[in-house]
Amino acid sequence: MELIFLGTGAGVPSKGRNVTAIALTMLNERNSIWLFDCGEATQHQILRSSIKLSKLEKIFITHLHGDHIFGLPGLLSSRSFQGGETRLTVYGPVGIASYIRTSLAVSGTHLKYPLEIIEISDETVFEDADFKVICGELDHGIMSYGYRIEEADKTGALDAAGLAALGVKPGPVFKELKEGKMVTLEDGTVVDGSRFIGPTKKGRIIAIFGDTRAAPNELMIARDADVIVHEATFGAEMGDVACEYMHSTTIEAATLAKNAGAKRLIVTHISSRYNREDNRELVAECQSVFPNTEIATDFAIFEL
Repeated sequence: MELIFLGTGAGVPSKGRNVTAIALTMLNERNSIWLFDCGEATQHQILRSSIKLSKLEKIFITHLHGDHIFGLPGLLSSRSFQGGETRLTVYGPVGIASYIRTSLAVSGTHLKYPLEIIEISDETVFEDADFKVICGELDHGIMSYGYRIEEADKTGALDAAGLAALGVKPGPVFKELKEGKMVTLEDGTVVDGSRFIGPTKKGRIIAIFGDTRAAPNELMIARDADVIVHEATFGAEMGDVACEYMHSTTIEAATLAKNAGAKRLIVTHISSRYNREDNRELVAECQSVFPNTEIATDFAIFEL
């Protein structure tokens, strides 16, 4: 799993940062990519990355401000032109369906793949055997959501060395033992697979937030996360401005990570008033509260 930041700026693009888009690559887990928000020129950013639009399975929109959705129509169209045939599902607040359908209809765009649009509320928005996605409402003056992605726990590793000591050779029998079944060997020995399975590997938890002021509901989304991705539009000295525009400061993002018992924080959605030289000061402010903080830049890749 990797997080690839395609845009890390707030409001308008700058020379150093495009507007918001974050890709979660899960090529090993499900051979697909999920996208969180799709600001203007996201498809241009994708051209400079390793991402293939044909692998795009789901798009999760946090809210309907332009810097988070203006790239959607072009991206959806390009995916069709580039041979995308598999179903693509877009999740977002009420209004996302009207925006997408109107944009495609007015521009005469016809997609060659099935497009599903799901308007969400505070609930589980997706769940299968491997992943669960929960959304929670934030505080931004417009309906804005955070997404909590929970990976299912994985069965522990099979103790191949222990089985070899019993004379069990690798093969189809390993699959049955990995499933915890009782297996009878050719010599009549009965092996209990559950005795040779290591501890369950806990699934990862990723919390990706839309724009918001500090809000109590954030804790539900962020609790015990392996990584939190949170906006830090303004530095600590601009708390009043952040509150006025319903955004978060570096200190507020870091405080959430600390209170949630998270392992890691990545801040993004940085105001264009800050340049690359300011990154060190912004991340230092976060680290004064939550040491394991990093700041995202366009095309930064974080392994999970």
